[in-house]
Amino acid sequence: MGGGTLAYALRESGLRILLIERGDYLPREPENWMPSAVFSQNRYKPGELWYDTEGNPFHPGVHYFVGGNTKVYGAALPRLRREDFGEIEHEEGISPAWPIAYEDLEPYYSSAERIYLVHGSSGDDPTEPPRSGPFPYPPVPHEPYVEDLCNRLRKQGLHPFFLPMGIDLREGGRCIRCSTCDGFPCREHAKGEADICAVRPALEFPNIEIITRTKAVRLITDDAGRVVTAVELERDGEIFQLHASRYVISCGAVNSAILLLRSANAAHRNGLANSSGLVGRNYMVHNNTALMAVDPIRKNPTVFQKTTAINDFYLRGAEGWRYPLGNLQLLGKLQAGMLTANQPLAPHSVLRGIANRSVDWWVMSEDLPDKNNRVTLKPDGTICVHWKPNNLRAHEQLIAAARKMLRRAGYPVVLTQRMGIATNSHQCGTLRFGKDPTNSVLNTECQTHDIDNLYVVDSSFFPSSTAVNPALTIAAQALRVAEVLKRRR
Repeated sequence: MGGGTLAYALRESGLRILLIERGDYLPREPENWMPSAVFSQNRYKPGELWYDTEGNPFHPGVHYFVGGNTKVYGAALPRLRREDFGEIEHEEGISPAWPIAYEDLEPYYSSAERIYLVHGSSGDDPTEPPRSGPFPYPPVPHEPYVEDLCNRLRKQGLHPFFLPMGIDLREGGRCIRCSTCDGFPCREHAKGEADICAVRPALEFPNIEIITRTKAVRLITDDAGRVVTAVELERDGEIFQLHASRYVISCGAVNSAILLLRSANAAHRNGLANSSGLVGRNYMVHNNTALMAVDPIRKNPTVFQKTTAINDFYLRGAEGWRYPLGNLQLLGKLQAGMLTANQPLAPHSVLRGIANRSVDWWVMSEDLPDKNNRVTLKPDGTICVHWKPNNLRAHEQLIAAARKMLRRAGYPVVLTQRMGIATNSHQCGTLRFGKDPTNSVLNTECQTHDIDNLYVVDSSFFPSSTAVNPALTIAAQALRVAEVLKRRR
């Protein structure tokens, strides 16, 4: 989302731009829409292993393709709340203020919504930040079952709103509103993803090129360590270097930090751009729980379910809890084949019966920055993620509020499953931005404090994780950085 959006924004700048992609184009194939292939066989995940603090291996939730994780994301594209840019007190700590204000990003949010086909509606979300204009496209309409659910929630005094979604429902658009959107590759190319909406349009311009199946191994600087002079690459076993005047890293919060650590040299013994000692630190991924609310006597025939969200507990908590809790949003409709990946011993018929009668939610609360939550490079070159979740009491309160809300709405059975270290699609932090080089890695324009011609444009720059999906904010900041690069040409 970061690198693709940046390339798109610079397509008419005249700058000669080379995109280096570790993976390849994700193939359009029948397996795109097969739950068993996507979730049980992990067809589109890399085979690599990362390690937790105790040395236990896990398969990370990353996808190395043109477009990155947006190839399989759920296309929920909300803005951060205005309050998220200021300091927020939580029950277990402080969410720090950002070095920029919501107003600094607002025009870029609007542009990103147009690029990524965001459908939405204003006025229902009590935490909605001010907008300079309406959503570019009308909201994705609720199917009857979800509309009935929203009415049940409104009767409780809650404010369900249309979840901003990036899908192509324009007149003549490609979206067919299928059941394989959230977590699946889109075989119709109808999702608001970086590959289709940004990279391919950018490549239509002669000044932009791409090489795929090519991994950035390390960055090389001059002897003084003030300027990157080359990037060392590996492709099909061959090692070679490429040279440019400016370098932008957009590998995701973990891999961007790892690339800087792996590029340590005599001038930067602890990794590039690490005079603050913060490269890799303050890793955040959100506290996430999947929730299935089941009505045993009523089937849910919804096909495209991911159309509503609840932010009533985002800032003010619930029933005496004065601290923020987080966001609730519908998932794409869960299917038995998707559940099998996490419940391999359960009979398929049982899972199918539950899935046919459930409405499915993602419960998300803020993961607070902690310097001890970090990514490091092991001596053998593998990645280690040190992550101890925090703010868990607030997350439990949010789950309790969701249970109560849904039981009141007519769902006597509520099943939950906490997500662990491998569910890191919302990874952020590790290279936070700020105005003070002693407590940040990047400046407010995502340029490294220590190296003049090196930028990082992905979720690494987040100083806090907030409690909404990060993708649109990554895109907005990429558009903002593009303006800086144009001025500095």
